[in-house]
Amino acid sequence: MADPKGFLKHERQVASRRDVAERVRDWNEVYPDGVGRALLPIITTQAGRCMDCGIPFCHQGCPLGNLIPEWNDLVWRDDWEDAIERLHATNNFPEFTGRLCPAPCETACVLGINQDPVTIKNVEVSIIDRAWEQGNVRPQPPEWLSGRTVAVVGSGPAGLAAAQQLTRAGHTVAVYERDDRIGGLLRYGIPEFKMEKKHLDRRVDQMRREGTVFRTGVSVGQDDLTGDRLRERYDAVVLAMGSTLARDLDVPGRELTGIHQAMEFLPQSNRSSLGEEVEGQITAAGRNVVIIGGGDTGADCLGTSIRQGAASITQLEIMPQPPEARPTGQPWPSYPMTFRVSSAHEEGGERVYATSTTEFLGDEEGRVRALRVVDVDERFQPVPGTDREIPAELVLFAMGFTGPEKAGLVEQLGVELDQRGNVARDQRYSSSVPGVFVAGDAGRGQSLIVWAIAEGRAAAAAVDTYLTGSTALPSPISPTARPLTV
Repeated sequence: MADPKGFLKHERQVASRRDVAERVRDWNEVYPDGVGRALLPIITTQAGRCMDCGIPFCHQGCPLGNLIPEWNDLVWRDDWEDAIERLHATNNFPEFTGRLCPAPCETACVLGINQDPVTIKNVEVSIIDRAWEQGNVRPQPPEWLSGRTVAVVGSGPAGLAAAQQLTRAGHTVAVYERDDRIGGLLRYGIPEFKMEKKHLDRRVDQMRREGTVFRTGVSVGQDDLTGDRLRERYDAVVLAMGSTLARDLDVPGRELTGIHQAMEFLPQSNRSSLGEEVEGQITAAGRNVVIIGGGDTGADCLGTSIRQGAASITQLEIMPQPPEARPTGQPWPSYPMTFRVSSAHEEGGERVYATSTTEFLGDEEGRVRALRVVDVDERFQPVPGTDREIPAELVLFAMGFTGPEKAGLVEQLGVELDQRGNVARDQRYSSSVPGVFVAGDAGRGQSLIVWAIAEGRAAAAAVDTYLTGSTALPSPISPTARPLTV
């Protein structure tokens, strides 16, 4: 145990963000000099709040099964080298989860029953940031090659985790990505102010040094590399293309110009913020912006629109506003639906709950000029007398995704789909087609980055077993597993 009385002596502290007036003028992370460095003055004390519980429910809350009490104790003892070893034992990319994960481990923290939980996420990102600074993150090439080949389709967190594990197991792995650079949503969906892409770039460089091959600009199933040719060329295939079919809103006026999916808007902004020229860029500059969807993607659109100079921003959510405290129907250690304020919400914009869009209104040139909305009750029925208009010259849909794209590779492979339209798989991550495995959102449906990494690691163990008959790779979860947090 770290400090036996740490949880009694110290209150929860989190990293301080840069002043709003400063950070909205650039695209850098919202923390000064990176979150890990910002936390160093307080992180040892915070790690000492870990209680050394008899049953560490944080393990159950984390899909990766992170060894949280162990690396909390090591940080408190100033043993950073062993701390990163324990962290990497379960998580390939803690710099991603430490910045982007909503930390279900913290809502499962035993201390959180009647106090503020340990700042697990902050300790995690401090460990990995310090490890990179001190040169303690090194390539781990395999000692021998198996002679087996694996194709991973998609380079998001699930694909990268599967590829790194399989490469380290000695297989020859090629990762296919249809975009021009590796990373998937990590690259073009997550704004720079949430995670600077240098963190992604150095992981990709590490993987290259380990032997993973990356092939960008290849739309598998739509280019010359068909599903049949992919199976002929490789001994196993891992589908990790994510859930990319965006949910739409079929109401009158949908055909007006100025209405876009978030994943049309955010990738262009990411490219522009890194200095690329984007022809015909969708921009919020000088416009009244309405974001439909109250989740993380909506918050990303909000922070991006603020930095682009929007005239006003309204974020709509059809669900009622969540309570500030844990609801009685969502007891510890479940992940509660509570009111949360992201860094983007601190910066501006208006959040409107229990509201539904009924129509888009256009001007004489066919551009959107406003939304007609109405409040809804708990059954999502319109509340009489609440109909009104909200000005908007740019509307962004951030309502989530409905599954992987079916045309092309999925159809060519002939894999079965589940009732939700995802690629069906068994407890070994195997699809209905022998040698074809599924990891991440393509099989699970839209989910968290921590689930994607966990599934990538587990699928890699299943592929290794398929290829060699056994595996030494850890397998944290099965596709049917669900933690106490949802």
